[in-house]
This record gives sequence, C-alpha cells and structure tokens, in this order.
Amino acid sequence: MRYTGPSCRQCRREGTKLFLKGTKCFTEKCPVERRPYAPGQHGPNSAGRRRKVSEYAKQLREKQKIKRIYGVSEKQFRNTFEKVSALPGITGHNLLAALESRLDNMVYRMGFAASRKAARQLIRHRHVEVNGKNVDVPSFVVQPGQEIKVRQKSRELVIIGAALEQAARGTTPSWLAVDKESLSGRMLERPARAAIPIAAQEQLVVELYSK
Repeated sequence: MRYTGPSCRQCRREGTKLFLKGTKCFTEKCPVERRPYAPGQHGPNSAGRRRKVSEYAKQLREKQKIKRIYGVSEKQFRNTFEKVSALPGITGHNLLAALESRLDNMVYRMGFAASRKAARQLIRHRHVEVNGKNVDVPSFVVQPGQEIKVRQKSRELVIIGAALEQAARGTTPSWLAVDKESLSGRMLERPARAAIPIAAQEQLVVELYSK
C-alpha cells in the first residue's frame, strides 16, 4: 500500500529532504530544517545513542528512501525492479531510469506540478495528455520522443501556475525538452545516472533484493 500519512514525517525518517511537499520544501517551514532528527526521537542528541546500523538496515533504508521519493507502493517498486533486472546494463541505474520515466515523475520534472503527488492528482483528473491522448495512469511509462502536454482547458489551473513559478528557480534535466509557453515537453532520451538529480545509493537496493 502507498503511504498516506504526513509527507514531512517520511523526510525526517530518512534524514534528508525528499521534496514531497513542493514549495514548502524550499522554505523555513520545512520540518527537516526545523527538526533534523527522526520522528519519535527526543531531540537531535538522541540519535547518538542508537545502535550501530547493520548492512541490511542500510539497504532497507535506501530502498525506502527511493520508494518514497517517487511515491510508489512496495508492489510497484518490486515489480519495477524485477522488470529492469532482466535488462542489459547496471541494474541500479536501470531502476532509477525506469522510475524517472513514469508519467507522474515526468510531469513533475517538467515543472507542471510542484511535487510528484500533485502530478499524480493532475494525471488522475485527466489534465495531462501523451501524444494528444488523455492518460490518467500515473505509472504510465513514457518513451523517448513522446510528447507530454497539459490539456488546453487545464492551463489556467492555479496549481500549475504556482508550480511553474517554483520550477523557474531550478534547472530542467538535460534529457528533457520543455516548452513553458505551450506547457508541453518531451523525453529526449532515457536518462543516464549522472543526469538523474537525486542523492541515492541504488546499489544498496540491488544488494537487498539479491539476497
């Protein structure tokens, strides 16, 4: 099942910003900035009294972190891993490339949504088209060359305008081409690991699932 509790609690549990709340993540209201320790601890000093972390625990935490970044369920994550494990190349890199190719992630990366959660809502409410056709499945896998576009009738949505303002402060990944005027974009190529802007040790996930 997909986690439905407070998003910021997940960031605090992983000890880093997962950018799950859009604009809030860039302000002083971000709980990770205000309380940089895991939920349930009684202050930052309590972390020092915790036991030494095992290799299995490190692998599990990394899996949880990546899963939470992309907002996928345990079943979706495992199915994605099994699919990419049969592909040539480095499995960890292929895993991240597959997660980046999800439609909800693409809408987020293009700046049309402030977070992946917001992107899923836009997609489910049929505000997004792929090659001119409505697609309401967030997990839809986008292929290089396919056009993603916000529907003409949906372009005045306040949440999209706010997302575009937020996106203007960042940079678009090199493997994407985005036209902010027409609210459209394309995947130019499958992303290489160096072009995926997340801090993750995906090899730990491969080790976890290889046991």
